[in-house]
Amino acid sequence: MKKVEGVSGECGRFRLWRGRDGQLWAQRGDRASPVVVHRCFPWSGPSGHISLRDPDDEEFAYVRDASELDPRSREALLEALAIAGFVLEITAIEEVADEVEIRSWHVRTRHGPRRFQTRLDEWPVDVAGGGVLIRDVAGDLYHVPDPAALDAASRVWLWTYAG
Repeated sequence: MKKVEGVSGECGRFRLWRGRDGQLWAQRGDRASPVVVHRCFPWSGPSGHISLRDPDDEEFAYVRDASELDPRSREALLEALAIAGFVLEITAIEEVADEVEIRSWHVRTRHGPRRFQTRLDEWPVDVAGGGVLIRDVAGDLYHVPDPAALDAASRVWLWTYAG
């Protein structure tokens, strides 16, 4: 397991490494935790303002700018961002069903049909770069770059949940 030094804007020094389980781990002081990367500004600043969240979705560390990290830390972080940043482009919405505390989406993407779930209180959001972004319960992102270009039925489904 490769450990690397990093510097955080708000949480002081920490170490990052990819564990045997494939997860990104961070250690700050005596505390170590698997972490998930969340971009605070995913479209306008892809390598900056990154929150590293523990399994309770609490911020474990914060990276103001990946360029401030040493090369090995930056490499580990950018690899995790590449994995987390995989965005599927939705080309059609076939069905959306509200269930108990979950919403199930059946969509078509450029990579084929997909099914995913969102929390009932997790709504699609408009993004500065254009379009609408949907985050599923696993943290995967689905982007509708031009909602007006969707077919009529897909637009109805989208606007039912995006407003």
